[in-house]
Amino acid sequence: MKKTIYTLLFALVPFVLSAQSTDAGKIDGDSAFVRGDYASAITIYENLLSGDNESVDIYYNLGNAYYKNGEIAKAVLNYERAALLRPGDKDIAFNLELARSKTVDKVTPLPRFFLSEWMDVVINAFNMQTWSNVAIIFFMAMLLTILLFLFGKNIAVRKFSFFTAIFSLIITIFANIAAFNQYIRLTERNEAVIMQPSVTVKSTPGNSGTDLFVVHEGRKVTITDDSMQGWKEIELEDGNVGWIPTEVMERI
Repeated sequence: MKKTIYTLLFALVPFVLSAQSTDAGKIDGDSAFVRGDYASAITIYENLLSGDNESVDIYYNLGNAYYKNGEIAKAVLNYERAALLRPGDKDIAFNLELARSKTVDKVTPLPRFFLSEWMDVVINAFNMQTWSNVAIIFFMAMLLTILLFLFGKNIAVRKFSFFTAIFSLIITIFANIAAFNQYIRLTERNEAVIMQPSVTVKSTPGNSGTDLFVVHEGRKVTITDDSMQGWKEIELEDGNVGWIPTEVMERI
């Protein structure tokens, strides 16, 4: 038993040390940012995010450092990554819109059915974990009210339990849909930001394709075809579609 406990303790040590190292690194990055040394802050934050590490706060701070350093495309990219991990955060949304206002492209999105747009707003109000918790809570509430309906003696209680169970079922289904939607966004990562000053979008995957339109750095695009080596088909909010080289963009 003691051996097992010691093994678990030693296994946890690297994670504790890693967390302490990350916290110390973030403090160093924050200090550099406050001093106005944005280049050093960027280097520190980027090192903290190296590998598979992801942090909403560090993405957000890195976006701030890039914005202050005049690198708008990278600021947009990191704000977008922070927003992906923590949708609905007002500070992230404000800074993202501020950075977008500094970009060249001003694309008018295609009109959408108001219910579809409303659904997106609601789903993006919370992250996957929050929606999962909501689904669990209302599922438990549904089970409890079903029991009250089945075994309750009072008519008023049974009627209340019946409608509450239906309401809880609806919320449970919606929360599961929302959680799944957020999961897909996190795993597919099919959105990207243009990182070069200007890129000519082609009609086919290759330099021989017809020039269609030009996108500029900081523009967010949706990757619609990822099958070609070295080229990606993209779509803008206004419905324009075309092909660009993979190296001109970075996935969110």
